[in-house]
Amino acid sequence: MMMNVVWVALGGFLGACVRFLLSIWGNKKFHPILPRVTLFINLSGSFLLGVLVGGAWSESLYMFLGTGFMGAYTTFSTFNMENVQLIKKREWKVLGVYVAGSYVFGILLADIGFHAGVWMKG
Repeated sequence: MMMNVVWVALGGFLGACVRFLLSIWGNKKFHPILPRVTLFINLSGSFLLGVLVGGAWSESLYMFLGTGFMGAYTTFSTFNMENVQLIKKREWKVLGVYVAGSYVFGILLADIGFHAGVWMKG
């Protein structure tokens, strides 16, 4: 039990750091109309979590990468706050693309990742 807490904490630390660094880089690089960085983070996290679940890796690896890293790397709260900001700006088309893209491609990439994980595990 205590080792699971350690794995989650270490993974969470690293996931939060990677997310923070990607956000800094992406916000300087891209025009902020479509929240591309959060979209990329959440879609890549969906795929990677799918790989992890599909591969049925060890419990400690799941605690480290799945619960810890992906839990801190991806973010539902930022996604929702960016949606609120788009609503306030009345950016309806961007909002539609962002929400639909996040859910449709998030689910699709999680499924592709799951099958990739099953294939990798053999």
